[in-house]
Amino acid sequence: MKRFSSLRGAALLTLAAFLWGIAFVAQSDAAGKLSCEVFICCRFLLGAAVLLPVIAILDLRSGQGRGFLSRFADKTLVKSGLLCGAFLFSASYLQQLSLQLGTSSGKCGFLTATYMILVPLCGLFLGKRVGAVIWVAVGMGLGGMYLLCLTGTEGVAIGDLAVLGSAFLYTGHILAVDRVVDRVDCVRLSCLQFLTAGVLGGIVSLFTGLPSLAMLLDASVSILYVGIFSSGVAYTLQIVGQKTCDAAIAPLLMSLESVFAALAGALLLQERMSTPQTIGCVLIFAAVTLTQLPPSLFSRRRAGMPPSNS
Repeated sequence: MKRFSSLRGAALLTLAAFLWGIAFVAQSDAAGKLSCEVFICCRFLLGAAVLLPVIAILDLRSGQGRGFLSRFADKTLVKSGLLCGAFLFSASYLQQLSLQLGTSSGKCGFLTATYMILVPLCGLFLGKRVGAVIWVAVGMGLGGMYLLCLTGTEGVAIGDLAVLGSAFLYTGHILAVDRVVDRVDCVRLSCLQFLTAGVLGGIVSLFTGLPSLAMLLDASVSILYVGIFSSGVAYTLQIVGQKTCDAAIAPLLMSLESVFAALAGALLLQERMSTPQTIGCVLIFAAVTLTQLPPSLFSRRRAGMPPSNS
């Protein structure tokens, strides 16, 4: 039963990665039509709205039809929703800004995936030991980012820096979710973080300028996809999947988002990468994979290998 639950969690995380990868195409389309904060406001408020009937159905199935709103008042849930939502807004803003500045969807996907390398590195600040394999992965990741971000004589583009900043913030989001995922209602947490991120986007847009109805209609398809599937569905799949999937495998599955983003960009937007950039993508994905392999795989004491005499 436990193995089935773990496989189910892995399948949910893979599906989430697929939906996120395709979303980069929709985000690229919206980047030329709406400001970052308006797009974020629309996508996450829509995502929160989509989850409300889902929560109501789940409550009815569990026999807890009453007290729908009162269960949102849990202090841990509220605090976690606000914190995760703040991270989500900030990370999404920089990611959308990078697309607005001309970063391709495939490139943005691979640079975003570097948060999988940053997560174990954060263990240093939490007093955890970081093995040699992680440092090798960091070196590979840095080499891959250099090749991927190289733009002739211009060096690293501003959009590249923006998406790298979003990777740091997504790291914070992952760690915040991990701290509370076993203590709160997962779907309610997802809904509250979307609501927080959407409200923050709306507040910022009040100062930067509201869009016209024509602009919203022009970007409506992208908003609907990202709001319903990438936000309402995929982030919820992430939270539910993380709860049952093997902790060592979950980040690796979520990093497949970068592969799906590159494939979607090539197929739907006819994006093409240079040879150095392609090599950079391979290095980054290899580095991400390396950080997620179980430490026992590299132990000299594993089955079939004699211990070191040193």
